[in-house]
Amino acid sequence: MSTGQGSTGNVIAAICSLIIPGLGQLVQGRVLWAIAWFVLACIAGAITWLLTLSLLPFGWFVVSVLACIHAAVYRRPLA
Repeated sequence: MSTGQGSTGNVIAAICSLIIPGLGQLVQGRVLWAIAWFVLACIAGAITWLLTLSLLPFGWFVVSVLACIHAAVYRRPLA
């Protein structure tokens, strides 16, 4: 079973994290990382909103891309 970079599970997780930061990590079973990415995205979105006073979700988008990459390169530890 392939669980490294480029595996089907990681691609699905990366797409999930692109939509909602942390969702891909949650799909992979990494709950603490999922919470961390989601909270970071909320903070980044709030800071962006406060600085621009608009609904432009730039901070949320940047964190989404980083969470997507983090989910895509995940390699399950050998048991």
